[in-house]
Amino acid sequence: MRALLIVNPNATTTTPAGRDRLAHALRGRLTLTVAHTTHRGHAAELARSAHGDGMDVVVAHGGDGTVNEIVNGLLGPSPNRSADPTLPRLAVVPGGSANVFARSLGLSADPLEATGQVLESLREGRSTRIGLGHCDGRWFTFNAGLGLDAQVCEAIDLSRAEGRKVTTARYVRHAVTRFFAAKRDEPTLTLELPGSDPIPGVHYAFVSNSSPWTYLESRPVHTNPGTSFTTGLGVFAMTTTRVSPSLRVVRQLLATRGEPASPYLVRADDIACVRARASRPIGLQVDGDYLGLRTEVEFVAVPSILDVVAPRPQSL
Repeated sequence: MRALLIVNPNATTTTPAGRDRLAHALRGRLTLTVAHTTHRGHAAELARSAHGDGMDVVVAHGGDGTVNEIVNGLLGPSPNRSADPTLPRLAVVPGGSANVFARSLGLSADPLEATGQVLESLREGRSTRIGLGHCDGRWFTFNAGLGLDAQVCEAIDLSRAEGRKVTTARYVRHAVTRFFAAKRDEPTLTLELPGSDPIPGVHYAFVSNSSPWTYLESRPVHTNPGTSFTTGLGVFAMTTTRVSPSLRVVRQLLATRGEPASPYLVRADDIACVRARASRPIGLQVDGDYLGLRTEVEFVAVPSILDVVAPRPQSL
């Protein structure tokens, strides 16, 4: 079985020694080629080449951004496609700060343990075909968003560019700062969900492809518990920035079996698409990657589009 291991050497939790152990473990079972990314977009280029070279598996070792690039390299920009049996299967060995996608697939946060899980799945011929989300010419594996979370992603990108380590604490600080900075702003968004009247007065919106939406260290954050890799998309949007109702919803997000609900919450767990229109430009992020300002975005669920090598995903 031929495999390409795509490594982001700048990912938060990767080390040279860890990467060597990972490659050694994979070489014991696979005919392995190793490639290190050197620039933004390089993982996508390598993934496209892997498809053209007839690789059986692409193994991503990095954070969620690296995985997102590889998925977009494999699938291309258009959502109007069906599953391609010639595509390499995707395997993930976590190496970033959050690793939301890998953890949602049921993989260990420890790279060597995750490698063992991947190799066991390959040995047993176990793979799962999952659906993905698509917006603005980009695929996303677990979430996208407009407003608050996009601003946080932008701030994290700037911190990373300044050489600061990405941590959960830093994410939380940026989220709190951005939340209070935006409290006096008028709501920007109007959402259009299938079969419903337009919903105005939205301050920020999260769109999920799985649950949990993200993690705070080991604690999962469930915005849309009924959303999974085999359903449509989940929408979670707030029509207030008042502190008291916002905190009540946050507590629900962190509950083990929470079902977020509030008079100020717009939530749908299984929809085919959602369109968001903004009265002024608002930030967009996909899988934690800040894309810039937008005034209109359509999010689309594309079912059963990609084969992944992993234990049974938690959100199936």
